[in-house]
Amino acid sequence: MHQKIIGLSFAVTLCLSATEVELGSIDVVTSAESEVVKDVHGEEIKSADLAEALFKKSPSVSLIRRSGIANDIIVRGQKKDNISVTIDGTKVCGACPNRMDPPISHVLTNNIDYIEMNEGPYNVEDFGVLSADVKIHTLKPTKEWSGDVNLGFGSWDYQKQSFSLSGGSDTLRILLSGSSESSSQYKDGNGDDFVGQIQREIDAGVAPASAQFQPQYQDLDAYSKKTMMGKLFWEVTENQTLNLSYTANRSDDVLYPSSKMDALYDDSDIYNLEYTLKALGRYAKEVNIQLFKSTVSHPMSTVYRMMSVMDTDPDTDGVQAKEMTHALTTEVQGAKIKDQFDVGNHAIKVGLDYSLRNWDGGYYVNGNPLPESNFHSIYDVDTKNRSLFLEDTLSLNQWKLEMGMRYDNTEVTSANEAQQDNHYVGLNGYLFANYQLNEATKYFMGVGKSSRVPDAKELYWVGSAGNEIGTPTLDATQNYEFDLGVSKNYDDGSFTLKGFYSKLKDFIAFNASNGSVHNYENVDATLYGVSLKGTYFATEALYFDYGFAYQYGKKDSPLTGESGTNMPEIPPFKLNLGANYAYDDTMMLQAEFLASGAWSRYDAENGEQALSGYGMINLKANKQFSKHFNLTVGVDNLFDKAYAVSNTYKDLSLLSTGGENNVMLMNEPGRYVYTNIQYKF
Repeated sequence: MHQKIIGLSFAVTLCLSATEVELGSIDVVTSAESEVVKDVHGEEIKSADLAEALFKKSPSVSLIRRSGIANDIIVRGQKKDNISVTIDGTKVCGACPNRMDPPISHVLTNNIDYIEMNEGPYNVEDFGVLSADVKIHTLKPTKEWSGDVNLGFGSWDYQKQSFSLSGGSDTLRILLSGSSESSSQYKDGNGDDFVGQIQREIDAGVAPASAQFQPQYQDLDAYSKKTMMGKLFWEVTENQTLNLSYTANRSDDVLYPSSKMDALYDDSDIYNLEYTLKALGRYAKEVNIQLFKSTVSHPMSTVYRMMSVMDTDPDTDGVQAKEMTHALTTEVQGAKIKDQFDVGNHAIKVGLDYSLRNWDGGYYVNGNPLPESNFHSIYDVDTKNRSLFLEDTLSLNQWKLEMGMRYDNTEVTSANEAQQDNHYVGLNGYLFANYQLNEATKYFMGVGKSSRVPDAKELYWVGSAGNEIGTPTLDATQNYEFDLGVSKNYDDGSFTLKGFYSKLKDFIAFNASNGSVHNYENVDATLYGVSLKGTYFATEALYFDYGFAYQYGKKDSPLTGESGTNMPEIPPFKLNLGANYAYDDTMMLQAEFLASGAWSRYDAENGEQALSGYGMINLKANKQFSKHFNLTVGVDNLFDKAYAVSNTYKDLSLLSTGGENNVMLMNEPGRYVYTNIQYKF
């Protein structure tokens, strides 16, 4: 066993020195409901897209493909605001109501230290944790001076350059990192790029001809993206520290082939300040004060598509041609103060949490705003939350009991006096128990309740024709959940098996049967599932990772005007297998198999369709030539399979000519070959 641990440690060291982000094995730490993806630093060679990286490494994560970058995730059959995403405790929200810029897209893999994925309602520190939360922790400044430079190249003219530099002293440290990347349109397993995929759907009668790119724009890159992150750590006194950080993301001309609009740009700025005071007294072991602000600007347009130049009325000789732009901004300001102290064998955490999100957007035609009556899509909406939370961790011999409560008072208000204001009050909490049977075996069980309020899109969104898509009378969604599992270590490996059962009250679902008016509706639902993950050490040099996840969901009753009860966006069975072989003390070889069952249960009345199952193989090799140089080469989707991962739920505005099962399906990338060179100093 000792030799195998040495072999595994060496293998992991090689992986982490590779320039592709190695999400590594997911280890259960602190409490069994938390999964920690550790040591996430380097370069995700295929792109800096965190959603795609998590999808490849965790069976519990499914992907919502929108483009070559800026994709979204599903965890346990839940997405959007049902998952809370924070970056160093900072709440970041996308500005696009069509999820072209989800929160997880505003941090790049090369800036990440580690990620916590907490499944279930077992987080009372953060606002709106319904079914899961993803806590992203970025790199911290180091005392010793160090850095790296990376050059990455891949299929479809992918190029990426990045650097990082960190260092300082015992009391003052800095970190600076930056990156630039771009890619042409990827090709799927059929050899179709974005233009080809759209044409396929036009020929099949699924997408309108007006959705195609204009001839002069058909060779546009899929995206270009630049980012910069700066951090400062200052040890003010022996027991007081200050952390400051700023992150800038700048994306230009991001193409979204399955939508009728593309992002002209997507810019975000994230500011964060944390002040920590320790050992202030018996009831102030550690006090943390955090202030943050995040802003996102996102204009999307039809300017590259045929619809901006096509004559929609043959009797007008082309004068009806128009370019539509939907420009939106969002800003989140927040503050949190929490105090941690011990009372006997109780570890107490108590805090206050405040956040204010503003969301505003409007429509422009040929560069001019629509009349005031039709201009605002989301009319300067504020979501203000004030809360109090309390956590208690109690250790009793082999037992560890965690308890939490949170009180929320939330107001959602629109600047449009014709739209009603909404007020939500929530009291949530949980109890989670860990029982350490022996050194090798741990059982865990949890029960909890959480909630999240409707967002401005679901409440107030108005189409460019003045139609009210949002439903202003929505109730908050509440999740009542039970979790059960076991974690076990063996001489040759380990595994964690988990199951959950969830009753969702007032789940916010999309109802396409209402036409284009008041499309969001509350409905009660049931969701349950199981997941397994583990590692097996075959020899000193060879080890395997494995995992699978399965969920099942049903609405308790059909939506108004519908007959089906299948929950939307519940991915089928998913399997992840990985083989890792340390060829010698300078080389690591890896093979990965990803597979999924077919979508046999889906919400057809709201745009979802049957998807075939798939299986694909990814290969990678990493060679360390010296202390400073590292080379990674690999291929994803080795056999160039044509397959789709994400379904076509009409909660997103996707290309369609109308009717059920008549929404554009976007394929995943085909065979992708890449290489990356890293210099560390």
